[in-house]
Amino acid sequence: MHYPFWYVPFLTSPMLIAIIAILHVLVSHYAVGGGFFLAVETQHAYRTRNEAYLQYLRQHAWFFVLITVVYGAITGVGIWWTIGLASPLATETLIHTFVFGWAMEYVVFVLEIASAYIFLYYWGRLDQRTHVAIGWIYAISAWISLVIITCITAFMLNPGAWVRNHAFWSGMLNPQAVPQILARTGGSFLLASLYVYLHASFKVPISDLRSYIGARSARPALLGAVLVTLGGIGWLVMLPDSSRAALMTASVLNVLTVLIFAMTVAVFAMLYLGPYRNPGWVSPGFAILVLGAGMAATTTGEYLREAVRKPYIIYNVVFSNQILPAEVPHLRTVGYLNGGVWTRAYLAIRPEIPRGPVGSALATSMPAPANDREARGAAVFQYHCASCHATTIGYSPVGQLLRGWTPRMIRDVASQPEKVHFFMPPFAGTPEDSEDLALYLMRMRLPHPKGMYYGGPDLRSARLLR
Repeated sequence: MHYPFWYVPFLTSPMLIAIIAILHVLVSHYAVGGGFFLAVETQHAYRTRNEAYLQYLRQHAWFFVLITVVYGAITGVGIWWTIGLASPLATETLIHTFVFGWAMEYVVFVLEIASAYIFLYYWGRLDQRTHVAIGWIYAISAWISLVIITCITAFMLNPGAWVRNHAFWSGMLNPQAVPQILARTGGSFLLASLYVYLHASFKVPISDLRSYIGARSARPALLGAVLVTLGGIGWLVMLPDSSRAALMTASVLNVLTVLIFAMTVAVFAMLYLGPYRNPGWVSPGFAILVLGAGMAATTTGEYLREAVRKPYIIYNVVFSNQILPAEVPHLRTVGYLNGGVWTRAYLAIRPEIPRGPVGSALATSMPAPANDREARGAAVFQYHCASCHATTIGYSPVGQLLRGWTPRMIRDVASQPEKVHFFMPPFAGTPEDSEDLALYLMRMRLPHPKGMYYGGPDLRSARLLR
């Protein structure tokens, strides 16, 4: 409504955000946990005068900077690019609400990048105490960055008191902030150790040094698994009502909830029985297996965090289709396509689409021909529904979902989607808008699958009875 719609075939634009964000999170967590690993272990190696371990840590620092700074920066920019196109109203809200938070984030991000490069490229040229201090500066600034960004993303799931007072600190210290900080900090420790195992298993020959690295990395990994579990429980407790209901009623989310805890337990068991009790287990095969399990748990957690926000993209603030809740009554009066700058502009360049019941001949004349009304329904679908639904193939395609639906059922979901599925946003248009949308949905509806019983005669059963 307030911005032009960005159409992404098959995936839908929010799913593109999810893919890029998950690819970023898998490395950004390592950027935090790996920073603590390098700071703690470099300090330990200097104190114990373990030259072999120092040489390995220097190799790992190069790998760490390459992965986190180069890859992490590219995917981080990709997130901003996609959310700005796919969820512009939500992005605008987050920028305006957390201007001071973003300013803090940019300061610590610059500190983070500078200290990472100094730590790597001045290795051997700084005295030990200064070198370790630089490592700690990086680790702490990276964790502060995690805290700030986590508070902002947690705000999207449960803004808490901010909805009433719009205070900056109410938004930052929202009910979901602490649980998600715990979970993400734990995930950072856990993934960092798994990346260390992967790197060490390929770069360090089978030796006492590889076993030493495995043993040293096991403790933060086990701590991370515990923090992920505690944070996940807190996340469940602090869910708003609509999110908890969505979690309980969507079977796929039920399965994913069980999966994330099962994968966390499995990773904990592999780390305890492996590197913690038997450091010699660290091998390329083991490292790939446990890293894959850790990434699966992290990816599942990120998907769950995003999926339960519906019907909102920012709970009680912005609907998933980029409409403010306060706008719904107005749009139901003036008409959906007449209510926004970009939808009006869209109509202006598409003269074949009727403008609707307000300010047009349709208000007093006969209904528009079916093809024109379907075209108008397609425009309504694009701006009102396509944030979450593909058409006939792709992510949550309405053509597939409407198989076997009667025209009455389709009209019901077009006019009152929130009553058909409570996790869908309410329809923000006139009855004429919903009828146009229903006509378009009927055209997209695929036929009933062959061989399925749908209320008509079943000839095979009749033959069996004879």
